[in-house]
Amino acid sequence: MKQTLLLLPGDGIGPEVIAEVTRLVDLLAPDLQIEEGLVGGASYDAHGTPLTDETLKRALASDAVLLGAVGGPKWVGTARDKRPEAGLLALRKGLDVFANLRPAFCFPALVSESSLKPEVVEGLDIMIVRELTGGVYFGTPRGIDEKGGLRRGYDTAIYTHPEIERVTRVAFEIARGRSGRVCSVEKSNVMDSGLFWRQEVTLAHAELGAGVDLSHMYADACAMELVRAPKQFDVILADNLFGDILSDEAAMLTGSIGMLPSASLGAEGTPGLYEPVHGSAPDIAGKGIANPCAAILSFEMALRWSLGRAKVADALFAAVGVALDKGARTKDLGGELSTREMTDAIIAAL
Repeated sequence: MKQTLLLLPGDGIGPEVIAEVTRLVDLLAPDLQIEEGLVGGASYDAHGTPLTDETLKRALASDAVLLGAVGGPKWVGTARDKRPEAGLLALRKGLDVFANLRPAFCFPALVSESSLKPEVVEGLDIMIVRELTGGVYFGTPRGIDEKGGLRRGYDTAIYTHPEIERVTRVAFEIARGRSGRVCSVEKSNVMDSGLFWRQEVTLAHAELGAGVDLSHMYADACAMELVRAPKQFDVILADNLFGDILSDEAAMLTGSIGMLPSASLGAEGTPGLYEPVHGSAPDIAGKGIANPCAAILSFEMALRWSLGRAKVADALFAAVGVALDKGARTKDLGGELSTREMTDAIIAAL
């Protein structure tokens, strides 16, 4: 049976970087059946909703979903449940991709591009495992209202035992393929939900953590340590909120957020969702200067985690490194290559 890759280019620079991925699909996996759909602002403009039931249905029927980016100033005044970001959250929830993998890998050629000293980031290789479908982003009650003449805004940080156990299991499995170390982060000193997180991760380690060294750290301390001595970490396990913040911080250690991919995984046998970390970057959309590497490396993760093509993924990852070694750079990395020219350099390396 043919494998299906659903492309959701989205908004801003999304269509530009996804267009470069299709060139690599044609080269590396020509047997893949490619489908395309709308999400985010593009879907709202066409259908009045950031994610249609039909698009979600097609995503569930695919083997992997590759998303470009969502959002932009055009939709700032749109109702919250109709904004592009609501489509992304609904897609994650609908696919039940509960484990978000965000690698922070510093290519040797980009050590000098980091804002930190070379000796701090050289050899950096961190995997952040973020819980993606629970926590404060999805908890209820939530809202903005008025009570007793006082306006208030509130969200609920809530987790259940199964939600924490399943993402912790993924972190342990990934750690076993690396150096076997997991650092779980939360705010158990001031948040009951954080204390519950630490308790549940500790229980999961006793049952499922054979061969894994587990440590705990407060999220604010982890943010500090990522800047002070990031190479102390191997796998960082975090809830939805702190994982979101820490993974973006870790991304900037590597030279440019335009280099960082992500994978969001659900239960075995279900489609994964892959997307670059960089967002829609509306200020450079349409200029042909966006860095396509994060989208290309997201495709590399799809090849590895959902499509069962690890050797092809290895070749693509290596080619990105070779292109960088030879001086290929887009503007975010201090170079002058266009989006297409950067992909040309990666294809030449392949």
